[in-house]
Order: sequence, then structure tokens, then C-alpha cells
Amino acid sequence: MAIEFTEDGGALRLSGELTIYHAAEIKQPLLTMLQAGNELEIDLSGISEIDTAGFQLLMLAKRETDRTGGNLRLTSHSPAVLELIELYNLAGFFGDPLVITAAHGAGGRSS
Repeated sequence: MAIEFTEDGGALRLSGELTIYHAAEIKQPLLTMLQAGNELEIDLSGISEIDTAGFQLLMLAKRETDRTGGNLRLTSHSPAVLELIELYNLAGFFGDPLVITAAHGAGGRSS
């Protein structure tokens, strides 16, 4: 799991596996960033795998920014992230627009 911070501290990019095995190492740097500013953008394009623990970490970040009056934006959702958001039906919780590509939409579940 890799975390890349922007120079201004307003954005970060996560890559690799956002799973129970890595959630603890990401939690403190993420909370520190949330306390440092009112706005944070998290680029999720590099997430290759995410599980419930990783998703809970994103939910914690969202709740923390809501609590402090900040703003959290999740961007560039990887297919793994999109799949879990769809599974949990929580797109509305994050309030971010999700762009589902034709390739992802074709492989999705049918109603």
C-alpha cells in the first residue's frame, strides 16, 4: 500500500491494496491530514483491492470531515472501489459523482 501526498497537503493518492492488512497504517496519516485542513481529495485510481476495513476507513474520513465542517472528495474510483460502493449501495453516503465506464457497466450485475 502506498500513500502519496501533494505538496500543499490537500490531496492524496492511495495505491495498492486497501485491506484489513493495511488499514491501520493508513488511518493515522489520513486523520492527521483531515485535522490539518478543511478540504481533502483522495484519488482512488490506484486501489487494486479493497475490503470492508478499507471501506470503513473511507467512511471514517467522510464522517470526520462532516463532523468538522470540512469537505472530502473521492476521485478516480478504481473498478475495485466502484464494485464495493455498488455492493454496499453507499454512493449517496459519499456524495461524490461516480463515473462508471462502459467496460465496468457491461460487467456489472443486471437487475
